[in-house]
Amino acid sequence: MDSPILEPSFYTVKAVLILDNDGDRLYAKYYDDTYPTVKEQKAFEKNVFKKTHRTDSEIALLEGLTVVYKSNIDLFFYVIGSSHENELMLIAVLNCLFDSLSQMLRKNVERRALLENMEGLFLAVDEIVDGGVILEIDPQQVVHRVALRGDDVPLTEQTVTQVLQSAKEQIMWLLLR
Repeated sequence: MDSPILEPSFYTVKAVLILDNDGDRLYAKYYDDTYPTVKEQKAFEKNVFKKTHRTDSEIALLEGLTVVYKSNIDLFFYVIGSSHENELMLIAVLNCLFDSLSQMLRKNVERRALLENMEGLFLAVDEIVDGGVILEIDPQQVVHRVALRGDDVPLTEQTVTQVLQSAKEQIMWLLLR
């Protein structure tokens, strides 16, 4: 029996998930309609967690999908692709995400630190994958781009010098108008 020839596609990643020790969702981004409702997504996530949380391997085939994963302290990171997807590409995405977060969180990749820095997580995932297409697998580049996009620090987190500089720039702009 002939196997069908699969057309190459840039759409490699179907989902990126981060679950806690109980299998509860901390972050989930799905890039296709395999699981269109939140109820179906959460059921899939529970199934993935149940099958992977006690194993030491890095790759699983589940529900016709390739699941690559990594655990750290109280977090489980998952990158999901189709069953015919190259596992090495999915692992590269997973490692890039983990290493980027590790640098951004100063090697403190745990639930509490992640929840306090969700904006950085959102930006990092967006820099790595867009619509299922892998954009970047170099953690240094991801961290650099996230830092550039995160330069708009809220006023409450700015130093006095930053506030004075910003006020000075606004005054100069008003005077030059």
